[in-house]
Amino acid sequence: MSPSPSTTTSGTAVAVPVDAPAAAPRRRIAALDVLRGLALCGILLPNLLTVGQFRHGLDEVPAASFGDPSGWIELLAHQRFFPIFSLLFGIGFSLFLESATRRGAPHPRVLLLRRLLLLLPLGVGHAFLHPGEALSLYAVFGLLVLLPSSWLPRWLVATGGVTGVALALWQFEGGMPMIPGVFLLGSALVRYGVVERMARPTLRVAGPLFLLCAAAAAVAVPWHVSQIEDTWSSHASGVTGVLMAAAYVTGTVALLATPVRGVLTVAFAPLGRMALTNYVSATLLMIAARHLLDLPHADGYTGLLLAAAAIVLLQWAASTLWLRRFAQGPLEWLWRRGTWWGRGPA
Repeated sequence: MSPSPSTTTSGTAVAVPVDAPAAAPRRRIAALDVLRGLALCGILLPNLLTVGQFRHGLDEVPAASFGDPSGWIELLAHQRFFPIFSLLFGIGFSLFLESATRRGAPHPRVLLLRRLLLLLPLGVGHAFLHPGEALSLYAVFGLLVLLPSSWLPRWLVATGGVTGVALALWQFEGGMPMIPGVFLLGSALVRYGVVERMARPTLRVAGPLFLLCAAAAAVAVPWHVSQIEDTWSSHASGVTGVLMAAAYVTGTVALLATPVRGVLTVAFAPLGRMALTNYVSATLLMIAARHLLDLPHADGYTGLLLAAAAIVLLQWAASTLWLRRFAQGPLEWLWRRGTWWGRGPA
């Protein structure tokens, strides 16, 4: 038995026997599945505005206003949930590296490289249907930022994450330029053991964190409300979005430490366990809704809201039924098999 050098996510070199029996797989962290499912639901309305080409056929599109749902979508959803997806992607990256190392994979980072390269063509293809899709950017930023960061000490990863988010908010008003920084923050959360603690959240810890994030978001909300008519891009929207995303995450984790944990798990975990499949398939459903409801010429928000609710319910039912027979969604299974070239865990 010959040892093969590998590296933990904290940067410590370890010797892993290449022919050692595979370690038991890590139990799924239910909080992450719930957060993924919540983010899928929250991002649906902003995506439906784009993919459904909502009111694109009108001569003039009104600015966001609290006189109709547009202002509430802007305040509560726009730029609020894609940071959560980005954070979860960074978390998943480091969890995968830990898992591959623990299983005795001789070259864990090669698996990560393959995983990111497989995501790239899926994202490029998806972009033909969804102009605002993020998978291709996730693959590129993963290759350029996340993979190299796996050799860095965790304090430097955390510092890079905070700096990256701050620069993106300052220079670009948030948006997609925040992805690299949020990726690094997610990776740092794993490497500092925060994500492991989310498997068994306690209200004593999660509650004060939520109150802190909620208080910060509450301070920023009036700033954004005062500029709500400027709509989809502003410093107010970007800063408020990050703070509200933090409040959504910490608030959800806090609730998972209460008796409503079971309700949240049933409602959101099936969607989250099939997040990739649901994210891509939602685009097809949004395109169908665009044509069936003539969303480009809609004179109100009823059709848009009904379409969003119907898509969520349909995907929840399909995910629940699928997961009764299979451990993963179809795209998740293909991605995993491709990553391991069919020789590793399915």
